Amino acid sequence: MRRALLLAFALLAPLAQAADLKPFSASYTADWKQLPMSGTAERSLSANANGQWSLSFKASMMIASLSESSEFKYDKGSFLPQSYSYERGGLGKSKTVNLDFDWSAKKITGSDRGDAVNLPLNNGVLDKSTYQLALQHDVAAGKKSMSYQVVDGDDLDTYDFRALGEEKVNTKAGSIDAIKVERVRDPTQSKRTTVLWFAKNWDYLLVQLQQTETDGKEYTIMLQDGTVDGKAVKGN
Repeated sequence: MRRALLLAFALLAPLAQAADLKPFSASYTADWKQLPMSGTAERSLSANANGQWSLSFKASMMIASLSESSEFKYDKGSFLPQSYSYERGGLGKSKTVNLDFDWSAKKITGSDRGDAVNLPLNNGVLDKSTYQLALQHDVAAGKKSMSYQVVDGDDLDTYDFRALGEEKVNTKAGSIDAIKVERVRDPTQSKRTTVLWFAKNWDYLLVQLQQTETDGKEYTIMLQDGTVDGKAVKGN
């Protein structure tokens, strides 16, 4: 259960709207409905001197921890991953992933849990962080159905989403107008459900995530506080 919660934390990735990315930082809390268990997570986006962007994520829950980072270029609405790293510890089996994206050679190389990764790099391929930014960018653009090719282990997988409409979300930062989005999965393959809410007036920052695992356990991740381009996120 702790592992599932930390993996869900990894969906937290606020984004600036349209073609202009803005630096941000956000913190979140998470709670299980069935158990007195809680955790925290922080994510930030910053511009580098070389024109690239850095997306950083850290989560902790009791004795478990997770960190994730991506370096990427953003060009005319397209996200171009440059490198990706992931490390999880304190959950029995640790996990480490390191990937490099060589756009000139059209190759993805690196390692996943000690196994070599060598994949073709085609236009539109994303890592497990940058696809989240692409999702929020598309939600901001008003798209109703989204699909992404994501490096998952030593293979490429397709992640599908659809927008469900508008809702108000009561967060610790106040009541926020949001767009509700769900992950689309084949019910014959997985009973897991994931629903996300993105703040309309705060560059589509993720403000809430609800997930139900295959065993029926549910938890909610909620925005605690955040800033977008130096401005504190505040609801009504």
